[in-house]
Amino acid sequence: MILHTVNKSPLQHRALGSCLQFIGSDDGLVLLEDGVYAAITGVDCGLDRVEGPVFAIAADVSARGLQDRLDEAVTVIDYGRFVELCTQFDTIKAWS
Repeated sequence: MILHTVNKSPLQHRALGSCLQFIGSDDGLVLLEDGVYAAITGVDCGLDRVEGPVFAIAADVSARGLQDRLDEAVTVIDYGRFVELCTQFDTIKAWS
């Protein structure tokens, strides 16, 4: 089980696309920094192909004013929950 993290906007970078080529059904995905733009409802960047859980960091969502624009399949979490996730998965893979 791998916890993937993406911190680049899918509109300007290929990090999320690269991640989606390798993400498995038992893996999780955390969107942080500009990566949270992938969680906007209606943005077609491939998140619908992720079988495991998708999370977005609350502070990054709030900093970009996206609180009311996120896809309902994305769970917003704080940094404490992010740390917990890091301990629950076998490996962490940062895509940048």
